[in-house]
Amino acid sequence: MKIIKSIFKGLIVIIMMLFLMLAGYYFYKSYNSWSNLRLLGEKALVIEINGNIYRDLNKNGKLDIYENPTETISNRVEDLISQMTVEEKAGTMFITMTGIRPNGNPFEKPFFPMSFEDVMFNRILRPTSDMIVVKKMNSFNIIDSYQPEIMATYNNKIQLMSEKTRLGIPVTIATDPRHGSESNPGATIYTSSFSSWPSPLGLAATRDRALVKEFGDIARQEYRAIGITLGLHPMADLATEPRWARVGGTFGEDANLVSEMTKAYVLGFQGDSLNHQSVATMTKHFSGAGPQKNGEDAHFPYGTEQVYPGNNFNYHIIPFTEGAFPAKTAQIMPYYGVPIDQTNENVAFGFNSQIINDILRDSLGFDGVVCTDWNIISKGALGEPRAWGVENLTELQRVKKAIDAGCDQFGGENSPELIVELYKTGEISEERINQSVKRILRDKFKLGLFDNPYVDIKKSKQIVGNNDFRKKGEIAQAKSTILLKNNLLPLQKGMKIFIKGVKDVSEYEKFGQVVEDFNDAEIVLLKINTPFDPRDDYFLEMFFRQGRLFYNEDEKNEIMGLIKQKPSVVIVNLERPAILTEISEEAGALLVEFGISDKVLSSLIFGELKPEGKLPIQLPSTWESILNQKEDMPFDLENPLFPFGFGLSY
Repeated sequence: MKIIKSIFKGLIVIIMMLFLMLAGYYFYKSYNSWSNLRLLGEKALVIEINGNIYRDLNKNGKLDIYENPTETISNRVEDLISQMTVEEKAGTMFITMTGIRPNGNPFEKPFFPMSFEDVMFNRILRPTSDMIVVKKMNSFNIIDSYQPEIMATYNNKIQLMSEKTRLGIPVTIATDPRHGSESNPGATIYTSSFSSWPSPLGLAATRDRALVKEFGDIARQEYRAIGITLGLHPMADLATEPRWARVGGTFGEDANLVSEMTKAYVLGFQGDSLNHQSVATMTKHFSGAGPQKNGEDAHFPYGTEQVYPGNNFNYHIIPFTEGAFPAKTAQIMPYYGVPIDQTNENVAFGFNSQIINDILRDSLGFDGVVCTDWNIISKGALGEPRAWGVENLTELQRVKKAIDAGCDQFGGENSPELIVELYKTGEISEERINQSVKRILRDKFKLGLFDNPYVDIKKSKQIVGNNDFRKKGEIAQAKSTILLKNNLLPLQKGMKIFIKGVKDVSEYEKFGQVVEDFNDAEIVLLKINTPFDPRDDYFLEMFFRQGRLFYNEDEKNEIMGLIKQKPSVVIVNLERPAILTEISEEAGALLVEFGISDKVLSSLIFGELKPEGKLPIQLPSTWESILNQKEDMPFDLENPLFPFGFGLSY
């Protein structure tokens, strides 16, 4: 009994200690938030002149040039920058992640109960007020997915917080793509309330520029309805390396096709020129992130090198010169990788003056915002900085090198004090800081944020994911699906089918008789994913499906054990160029899709809709052909199972 009592007392003590620690942590965070928020002033005053209403953002009782929508954007930028402190300018040069609470409030202090995601975000994200009030930042990318009214509420609250700062500079809210069917932090954010479309690889499979532009226009409307004004996309990279984890985010391996798709995509989001209805695009990753050595991704230390064994560096710039730039993309992001032996120093693109200053700025004449990829300067909660090629430099030296290389803004970082220190020591001039800040402010003015950054919460529910938008997305899903082999489709209605791998079996029951016993089936319907090597050495690896493209023995035995016994339809979710040789030999019909609902897939299988897609990449026949191809060369797989452009129909 004494032992039990001792254990019980010990547990009580531990619980009390945990409670006190949590309480202390909560009150510390709460006090920090309170201290920040009390530094804010009042909301912007309203000035009426000749019947027109203006927002007095700096609360001085008069209409400044930067507050006047009738002034030219260049005049407004010059007026504002003349009023900004160095600290405010430095804060403008940073953009990082921020979170949303389930009630639409900004992430400020701990709240209970918290989901796993909330706990994680609370650990890695700074309070919003700390970044806006203390660090003077005014650009953020959101990583949460909620219903539209919650996200619209968040926009209005964070804009009000920013409005109460000294100059009332509005917030630019950015996001990774949200219109796919899966979530992959660092690349895509699945948002169920949005309309659902195929991946960029699937959009390219449609070969339909008008459809891609329409997608951009619909996504633009959904973004603007909840306050998002900057898309951290599209990817204009070429998928010349089959093993690369991010092939599915590209428009394929052909520079001409990728150029066409990129141009249509940007025009859909931005329009012919950036305006109050636009969403600015940050096209990435200059000068082309596709040729990763052995397909390893540059998010990780083992994937730092981009290689060009085919001497094909310039080919990867074509989607920018023929796609993104003719469409006037507002912003550009370089990648993490190091273009080995392509410039005078082997450092990552974001630190590489020859890539940004010489090629992008001087040769190609790009004068928009250049923002680094996320987390290239400082160590964060997600790991070591991706400062490839400059690991020996201090954080201060890295910031200087990136600015000297031509970058304007730092992604995934919140250290404006580093720029302030560089200014105070004379290592970076205020003139150079002004150059970058002017570019960033120019986009804010063009997007109309200074005139009205708020959104209509009720209207957001009517716009986001409306029936018309969803139907357009379903049309694109069907049109992107590629039929590679066919001896069975379309299936006759009423057939007995055994189904594995789909989410919503009820959609197939509308056309056929779904059986639970394999032996009762006339047809097997099997949906599978692209193979990959699971890795877990680094946090983000769980979200990056990379490595092998062949099915291992266990996977193969499971697949072949089903499709060898009965007539079979196999559908592959194609994220990368999977090796489908043995599957193709046995399957009666073989399709690949790029994010498709069971509603659309069942309609395709039973002939209500027709697959129309054409491959935007080659599909390999063997693993050896992948090992022998060159990372920077398109169309160099030996004896591909299915060539670029292949696609059947019925």
